[in-house]
Amino acid sequence: MIVYKFGGASVRNADAIRNVASILKSCEAEHLVVVQSALGKMTNHLETIWKEWIEGEKTDSSLEHFKNYHLSIAKELKLNDVCLVPLQAMFSDFEKMLQATPPRDSDQAYDQIVSWGELIGTCLVHLALESEGLPIEWVDIRHVLRTDSTHRAAELDWERTRKQTDILKSHFEKGQRNIVLTQGFIAESTFGNTTTLGREGSDYSAAILAYLLDAQSLTIWKDVPGMLNADPKWFNHTVMIPSLSYKEAIELSYYGASVIHPKTIKPLQNKSIPLFVKGFLSPTEKGTEISENAMAEQPVPMYIFKPKQILISISPRDFSFIVESNLRDIFEAFALSGLTINLMQNSAISFSVCVNEDMERISRFIDLMSSNYAIRYNQEVELLTIRHFDENTVRQLAQGKEVLLEQRSRHTLRMVLRKKV
Repeated sequence: MIVYKFGGASVRNADAIRNVASILKSCEAEHLVVVQSALGKMTNHLETIWKEWIEGEKTDSSLEHFKNYHLSIAKELKLNDVCLVPLQAMFSDFEKMLQATPPRDSDQAYDQIVSWGELIGTCLVHLALESEGLPIEWVDIRHVLRTDSTHRAAELDWERTRKQTDILKSHFEKGQRNIVLTQGFIAESTFGNTTTLGREGSDYSAAILAYLLDAQSLTIWKDVPGMLNADPKWFNHTVMIPSLSYKEAIELSYYGASVIHPKTIKPLQNKSIPLFVKGFLSPTEKGTEISENAMAEQPVPMYIFKPKQILISISPRDFSFIVESNLRDIFEAFALSGLTINLMQNSAISFSVCVNEDMERISRFIDLMSSNYAIRYNQEVELLTIRHFDENTVRQLAQGKEVLLEQRSRHTLRMVLRKKV
């Protein structure tokens, strides 16, 4: 048993889906679970539909674009009308949902909307792979993964999920090759509502299934040949890391490395399941192995760049010291407002954090805190993390920028920067 995970870029068009079919055909595993994200950038588009829905605006145009995107791929894949009946039925159900009144909780409405990217995307890919003669079955992962009722960042209920694992196991017959295709990112709450595991949560979904099924390995297929020491969108002359330990990978994902979701490593580490990060455009290349004992021969500097950040500073209005009771209030407000802290630092009378630019949630946080605390913030800042840093590189990357906050440890440097005016 092995698990593969394909992201949106790997299934963004007909050629990409044919490439996935080729990768699956070359896989020699008897039993294979495939976890797939929404096609291309459809989650972003569904977020537009969500906003239109909760604000009472017409969704017709956005929905038509969503449908046409998938149907144009189906046409290029030469899937006939009879073959597309399941897909058309899903479109119909989605349209009916949009005609209903959205729930009062906008986050619950978000999960209801964006989940259609995974459901419809996997339905289309399943039909395409089936037409290629692959022995594949489609499974709704919401029947397996159970979570609490937190929307947009649900916590997995491991005990209840374990009890549902037989739903997946029932699709595998000994001595026969079987492939199950299912969705990443989405799950179901105790009350039967659709939940999501957070943006880019499909990696985590795949790790959960690898753990529950005692998989031999998990492979995440990316548009890069493996783990790079930096995101090529922001840095030139990147190099690939052939191997990493679980510990190093956890550090990088915690700091925001975009290749791996932060929660992905722990379930794999618990059962010593190796993780391979490979490029779907060069599937025969080795990629990066992340495992218990794997280590790069010589650590190279690794750069993690997070643009569109906001630096928030929080101070008690009575100028008292920041003590445990203040921190309790602050962290509770962050949890209630749904903000994720990317960096934090405190002084005697101030507590500073760096968060993603999300003014709706930041406004919610300020409303919760403003009666007892003074809140100041800087917009348009960047968070740069350098793992295994050297001073020369630090000077080069900080050139022309103002350092608003800096943290150093033995191996890691983190800086909040903004352009000098």
